[in-house]
Amino acid sequence: MARVAGLILTLLLVVGATDLLSAPAMAIDGCTFEGGEQIFNSNCAACHMGGGNVIRADRTLKMSDLKNHVEAYTSSPLEALEREIEDGLNAMPSYAGKLTEEEIIAVATYVEQHAELGWSRR
Repeated sequence: MARVAGLILTLLLVVGATDLLSAPAMAIDGCTFEGGEQIFNSNCAACHMGGGNVIRADRTLKMSDLKNHVEAYTSSPLEALEREIEDGLNAMPSYAGKLTEEEIIAVATYVEQHAELGWSRR
């Protein structure tokens, strides 16, 4: 159910139905977009500040790098992000059991939104 909500949200972003970053926060199964930002800042920003990657410079959270690696997952960028957050990869730890599925979707959505915007400030 939560993955369906994430998929619908992705479709809205792709077709440009709304500018979700300037709109009031919307709940995704009890977790807000602001929640995704808080989770990112608490758990991810040390290595991925501004969409970068202090461990592997070629694996940033910028859209071009995300698209380059999504083929390895045969899924959408959002699903690939969710999977990497949940399972971890290389130096990145797994967040399964540390974050709920809704929190993982919220932070993946936050990352995808900022990647689409080039990690510029609001």
